[in-house]
Amino acid sequence: MVLTGFGVAGPALRSQAATRNAAQAGVEQPMYYIHDGPRRVALTIDDGPSPVYTPQILRLLQRYRITAAFSMIGVNVQAHPEVAREVAHAGHMIVNHTWSHPDLALMSPAAVRDEMIRGTDEIHRATGRLPDMFRAPYGAWSPTVLQHCEQMRVTPLDWSVDPRDWSRPGVAAIVDNIMDNTRTGSIILEHDGGGNRSETVAALGIVLPRLLDRGFHFRTP
Repeated sequence: MVLTGFGVAGPALRSQAATRNAAQAGVEQPMYYIHDGPRRVALTIDDGPSPVYTPQILRLLQRYRITAAFSMIGVNVQAHPEVAREVAHAGHMIVNHTWSHPDLALMSPAAVRDEMIRGTDEIHRATGRLPDMFRAPYGAWSPTVLQHCEQMRVTPLDWSVDPRDWSRPGVAAIVDNIMDNTRTGSIILEHDGGGNRSETVAALGIVLPRLLDRGFHFRTP
């Protein structure tokens, strides 16, 4: 089974209250920015691997000598382990993005843990990597999710620039959003899975050289 059709609009609206509650409990908060010096930014690619779009994005990253973080869904890794291995062999970071991309904020603690563990296990089986970062689907954090991150010793990873490429707003809209909102420390969200990502690939072909020309340097979180 390959999962498609994800968006981030609805559940993410709940995450601020959830992270405030978790902060009061002393739990580590999601990473929204990197802190690696002036003009450093991070590129994250979610919901793959995809046999169609992931290789295209890998070629762009190789062309511009950029290392990114790929947030992978377990069922997609299971369906396309060779693509997951290609990402790993290219030297990119791999982030656990759950087994099946549910809204974890609506699930029981046991179900949340199962989603996280199965995602990690499938990534490890395909690539030999044990992810040390976790990204909640839809950015839907809850105290339970953050507590599980702490127990599993993985850093919760969010984002600070969302061009909503998953909704296919058009290449120009994706490019303009990224160029207008990227600052030192930004974590940019893009997608290689979850549907037709041809707009994302085209937009990355434009924004990556533009960001480099503006003096930005890409780092993984």
